[in-house]
Amino acid sequence: MLEAYGLSDPGCIRPNNEDYYLLAPSLGLYLVADGMGGAQAGECASQLAAETVGEVVWRAGQYEPQLLIRALEEANRRVLNAASADTNLEGMGTTLTAVLDTGKEAYIASVGDSRAYIYHQGQLIVITEDQTWVQEVGKKLGIEEAQLKTHPMRHVLTMAIGVSDQLRINSYVVELSEGMQFLLCSDGLHGVVGDDGIASIFGNDDNLETKGRNLIDRARANGGPDNITAVLLRVVIPVEETEAREAAGEEPVEQQTQ
Repeated sequence: MLEAYGLSDPGCIRPNNEDYYLLAPSLGLYLVADGMGGAQAGECASQLAAETVGEVVWRAGQYEPQLLIRALEEANRRVLNAASADTNLEGMGTTLTAVLDTGKEAYIASVGDSRAYIYHQGQLIVITEDQTWVQEVGKKLGIEEAQLKTHPMRHVLTMAIGVSDQLRINSYVVELSEGMQFLLCSDGLHGVVGDDGIASIFGNDDNLETKGRNLIDRARANGGPDNITAVLLRVVIPVEETEAREAAGEEPVEQQTQ
């Protein structure tokens, strides 16, 4: 099972918050979405996509690796349809990164640049791969990291829910281990708080709420140019199950499934 805490902050500059997060422990579902679009369209896209994913998971008869993929595909269809039906919502879209807890494994699916991290045994690991111009074009062109940080295309997404009916979804499977921690966050957090900063907060003995608030405070202290959202998870496995896994010599394994 997963212990969970989530929070969102508009940041220091934006007047509204287009991020949305969902904690649904009864479903084992946790997600972060970062909306985009004029007026209230960003808020609409992120909430609609998140609630659609929750509905699809709730209606599912069983959990399997393709479930989140189907859920994100349905979210994409509904956001596209909503934008087509209302000119005020035209051009809206959202990133979305979700974790589905199945007991022994976590299924992860992502679109856009909201990220999923794991912090385990003193190491912070980025699980998801950003679907951005920087990641998919700039780095492949050999542009240096320092230049990419200030490049005019650095905020451009190459994929988002609600932008095209040709959706590319990245998906992963992670074997759960006692004490493993997850972070799901929008780029308003990971874009201004580097991996070292995130790791330093996760590396202490604070509870999830304190860690979450410290992450938000750190992002705001660094300027908070965008909305900031974080969902923190910690794996809590019954003692008898942990002992059985150790006896079998099992280790956590991250596996990308495309």
